[in-house]
Amino acid sequence: MSWKKSSELMQTIKHYSSFPATGVSLRQMVQFGQNVSVGTLFRASQFLSEELPIRLAHRVQELGDLPDGLNDMPSIQRVQEWYAQSFEEITALQKPGLSAEIKERLLKPAKANGRATRILSENTQNPSVKPGQYKSNTKGTTSDENARRKANGLRRYYSAGDEEGDWPPELNDYNTRFSKTLEKIKRRHDPVVTTVAQGILEYKRKRQRMQIDHHIQAFLDRFYMSRIGIRMLIGQHIALTDQRTSSDPNYVGIICTKTNVRELAEEAIENARFVCEDHYGLFDAPKVRLVCDPKLNFMYVPGHLSHMMFETLKNSLRAVVERHGAEKEDFPVTQVIISEGKEDITIKISDEGGGIPRSSIPLVWTYMYTTVDQTPSLDPDFNKSDFKAPMAGFGYGLPISRLYARYFGGDLKLISMEG
Repeated sequence: MSWKKSSELMQTIKHYSSFPATGVSLRQMVQFGQNVSVGTLFRASQFLSEELPIRLAHRVQELGDLPDGLNDMPSIQRVQEWYAQSFEEITALQKPGLSAEIKERLLKPAKANGRATRILSENTQNPSVKPGQYKSNTKGTTSDENARRKANGLRRYYSAGDEEGDWPPELNDYNTRFSKTLEKIKRRHDPVVTTVAQGILEYKRKRQRMQIDHHIQAFLDRFYMSRIGIRMLIGQHIALTDQRTSSDPNYVGIICTKTNVRELAEEAIENARFVCEDHYGLFDAPKVRLVCDPKLNFMYVPGHLSHMMFETLKNSLRAVVERHGAEKEDFPVTQVIISEGKEDITIKISDEGGGIPRSSIPLVWTYMYTTVDQTPSLDPDFNKSDFKAPMAGFGYGLPISRLYARYFGGDLKLISMEG
């Protein structure tokens, strides 16, 4: 039996969508996830059981409010239903009945060196992103109320709990049920990127549009940025739940505190060259020279970094082959130079693929920057893996990679020398 959304559910979603999301930084997640216990995980589950419905509700509302008939496209409606169903599953999950004493203990911060530990470090503004650039428009809450929610949210989640003594089994049971629910939701949302892409294609074909306008572009940026955030919170929580049974000292959930940049770059180069050989039927793809200190490491989500390097390299190699012709014996070498400064680690990828005319540079960041008839049709079940979705020819590689870079305070820039 297929799932149907009720009008009561849509009313509840509308109410939740009036609250703002609470931002969480990489450092906060690491500080929080270092000593995971039943109590800490329960506190995280409580935070997410309130935070995720708010974020999911924003997406349901925004998908329903899309302009110009885009909200009527079958694929967009399917995605909206996935978000509504996930909202319902989280909000319907039974919470355990807790005694006053346990409630009190859950609110008490842990003690470090005899003193209560402080709330985790604050977020820093990303200089590449304008304040509010990727925020949804929340209607109906005052700024005082928002500030109060934010403070409560941070207090509830980001202070390790009082861990002296055992926790009742109901907490562990709830943690397990909550984590299983999140796993189901994560699987349901795997094909979201490809299905939204399919919805935009349906819209372009129906409206005979070659390109999408800036309103839809801004919506896609907000939507995909929010998706990265939701998946980060879910993935981190599932990994922390599993971490109690198996642990790698360099990992806190899905965050690696010592991400080795050279190793990831070598892997991305190998994968991009393989895809290039496969696509053009080459015996040997263009060579890539890597300059990077083998010991260089930093705190990051390795999956995000791999994805950005792979997508950018794939673009470079494609440009080199198309510029020089697939029958050429010796292609110019593409350089990958990685350097560490005081604030940033910079990865520069320079190819000799002919560059891009200056007038076309803004279009590089547009989703679906391809003509209607050239774009292949997308089967949403084709490949549900988050990163390996078939985006060659969909114009998704660079805009989504830039969102991954910006999500944790970085950026992706394109500097072109035409010719």
